[in-house]
Amino acid sequence: MAETGGDVIRCDACPVLCRIRAGKAGACDRYANLGGKLNRLDPLLVASRSNKLVPFMQGSQEWSGEMLKPEESFVTGFGSGTTYPDYKPAPFIVSAEVDGVDMVTVVSEGIFSYCGVKVKIDTDRYLGPEQAAVRAEGEPIGHVTTAEYGSQMLSLGGVRHFTGGSKREGSATCTALLAMCNGEAVELTVDEGSTIVVQAGQAPIVDGEQEARMRVGCGSAAMGMFAKQWFGHADEVIVVDDHITGVMTEHQAGRFLDIPPAGIRVRGRRSTPGRYFQVAGHGSGWGGTDVDDPLQIIERIDAKKAWPGLRLHMVSTTGEDAAWYVLDDDLKPVPGEMPAEIEKVVARIAENCEPALSTVLFMAGAGGSLRSGVTENPVRLTRSVKAALTRVTCGGAPVYIWPGGGITLMVDVTRMPKNAFGYVPTPALVAPIEFSLTRSDYAALGGHVEAIVGLDQVPGAGGKLRVDAWNDANPWPVDINR
Repeated sequence: MAETGGDVIRCDACPVLCRIRAGKAGACDRYANLGGKLNRLDPLLVASRSNKLVPFMQGSQEWSGEMLKPEESFVTGFGSGTTYPDYKPAPFIVSAEVDGVDMVTVVSEGIFSYCGVKVKIDTDRYLGPEQAAVRAEGEPIGHVTTAEYGSQMLSLGGVRHFTGGSKREGSATCTALLAMCNGEAVELTVDEGSTIVVQAGQAPIVDGEQEARMRVGCGSAAMGMFAKQWFGHADEVIVVDDHITGVMTEHQAGRFLDIPPAGIRVRGRRSTPGRYFQVAGHGSGWGGTDVDDPLQIIERIDAKKAWPGLRLHMVSTTGEDAAWYVLDDDLKPVPGEMPAEIEKVVARIAENCEPALSTVLFMAGAGGSLRSGVTENPVRLTRSVKAALTRVTCGGAPVYIWPGGGITLMVDVTRMPKNAFGYVPTPALVAPIEFSLTRSDYAALGGHVEAIVGLDQVPGAGGKLRVDAWNDANPWPVDINR
C-alpha cells in the first residue's frame, strides 16, 4: 500500500493500482480504505477439523493459539489477500507440526489472467456444433468442444477472451466465469445451438427444459446391458441414440441369445452389426436426435424377414422416451399398450441413469511471479510440485496438476469454500491457492523462511479471521502419509 495524499490511499494488490478514498472499496470490492489503512474485506478462512468452531475473531482482539489446534487447522488462501506481482513473500507462510513433522503452508490469493473453466453438462440434447462460439451477454467467452460419454463439453475463458478481444468481451468473460466459479447460475447461448443455464452441482437447463437424467450409455451399450431382459418379451428393440443406435436382433447381444432377424432396417451408416451412426440429425428429441417420432429412423421393413404381429419396442438412452408397436398385416407398425415386462426394463434404464449435473472445473496456470511469493527461485517450486513434495490446493480443495511444464491446475469449484473467487478489473479472476510441504523441503527450495509464522500469529498479521468446519469430502492437505 502506498499513500497518495489526504484521505486517499493506493492499493497495490493488483496492477490496477486503485486510488481509494476513506470508507470506500476498490474496483474489485475486495479491498477498502478503512481508517487510512488498506484492508482485505473478507476474513481469512481457516478450516478446522476440530468439533469446536470459532465463528469470527478480530485481529485487534487478544487471540490465544490454544483455541485452534495447529494439527487440526488449515489456513486457506481465501481472504488472505495477495502480493501480486509477487516481489515479496506471500501474505501468509504458516507453520504447524503434524504427527511430529514441521509443515509449512504458503497461502495467497492468486490473480489469474491465464485461466478458464471446463464445463461438463450431462445431457444427450444437442447444444451446438463443435467449435461454435459460446456467448454470455452476447459476447463470445468460449466454445463447444468434443462431447464425452453422456455429456456435452464447453471450454470457456482463457487469456484470449480475457484480454485478446474487446473490453466488453473481457468484461463479459470475467463476469460469467466469476459467477460460475462461485456457484451461481449463468445463462449461456451457443451459436446455431441452444440456450443453457449452467450452475455448478445443479441440473442443467437446456432451452428451458431442466435435465433430469444422464443417459445410461449409447444405444449399443444399452443393448449389451438390457438385451437379456428384453428377450422373450419383444421381437425387436431399437435404442435410439444420437451417436450409436442399437438394433437388438443384429447386435452381438441379440445374436448371443439366438434372437431371429426381424427385418427392420434403420437409417444411417452401419458400423458393426446392430450399431448405426447418424440415424438422424442432432436435436432435443429422442436420444439427442431431432426426431419426435421414432418411426422416422426406420428406413424399411423387409417382408422376407418380418411378420405380422412382430413386437417392436423403441426406447431412448434415458428411458424418458419409449414406445411399443405391433406390425399389422401390411407390416406397418401400429402403436399398442406396452407390456408390463417392457415397462419394467424402461424403468430399469431410468434407474441406471445418474442425475444430470453441471460440473465446473476451474483451470489456471499458477506461474509467473505467483511462485516468487513462495520462493526466490521459482523453478524449484515447479519442480517440487511435479515431484509431489509440494501439495497444491485451492481453498483446501485438491487439485489436478497437468503433466508438462509449469503448474497448470484444475479444481472442482464445488469442493472449494463458497464464494471463494474474486476478480480484478484488468480483467482476471482471483482464487485462493496454497502450497503445503515440510519445512525442510521448503528451506531446500529457497523459500522465504524468514517470513514463516505460527498459527497463533496469523490473526495479528492479517486482521479478520473466520473458522469453518473442514469439508470431509476433501483429503487433509498436510497429511504426511499421503
